[in-house]
Amino acid sequence: MATIATVHLASSFVATRIGLPRRLSSRAYASSSSRNNPRAMSKTTITAKLSRRGVVVPLLALVAATTAAATPAAAQDQQGYTTSASGLEYCDTMVGTGESIAKGALIKVHYTGTLEDGTVFDSSYKRGKPLSFNVGVGQVIRGWDEGILGGSDVPPMLTGGKRKLRIPPKLGYGERGAGCRGKSCVIPPNSVLLFDVELVGKGYK
Repeated sequence: MATIATVHLASSFVATRIGLPRRLSSRAYASSSSRNNPRAMSKTTITAKLSRRGVVVPLLALVAATTAAATPAAAQDQQGYTTSASGLEYCDTMVGTGESIAKGALIKVHYTGTLEDGTVFDSSYKRGKPLSFNVGVGQVIRGWDEGILGGSDVPPMLTGGKRKLRIPPKLGYGERGAGCRGKSCVIPPNSVLLFDVELVGKGYK
C-alpha cells in the first residue's frame, strides 16, 4: 500500500487588476445615445410612455431582471462538495464536536484513499490503526494539511469530524505519482485523489 508521503510542488498565483471606466451620468448617457442613434430614447422618455399607458415599470429593476435571466446560474456540485481557492474540494459528512487543532499539533487520522475509478490504494481502517502526524507542517500532502487544518476559505475539522476530500494533482502527488515501480504506479501521475478522513484526536508518539 502507498502511504501518505510528502510532496512539495511549486505553485503560483497571478492576479490582474482591471480598470473600469467612470460611469456616465444619466443625462450624458441619454444625450450621447440620441446623437449616435436617432431612434434611441432616454430613460425619461421610456418611463413617460409607459406611464401614459397606465403601466408602472421601474426601469432599472427591469434591466436588472433581464440581465439576471440572461446570466446562467453557477453550477452546483450534486455531491455536496465545496471548492476552495486552491482547488481542493471538501464535504463534511459529520461535523466534529470535540476540540479544534492547532498548526503543528500531533493528531491521529483514520482514512481511506481511492482513485477516481474507485480503486482503493490505501486505508488505515484495514490496518486497524490511525495515522499519526504533525498537521500543517508539510509531513503529509498539501491537500491533507489544508483539508484537515483548514485554510482561508476552508473551515478546520474538529475532533470526531468526518470529511470527504477531493484533491487535485497539484495538492497531491502531481506529475510523479506514488508507489511507482517501473511504469506501474499505485497512484498514477496527475491523479485526482479521493479521501474519506476522520479526525480521531490528538496523537501520541
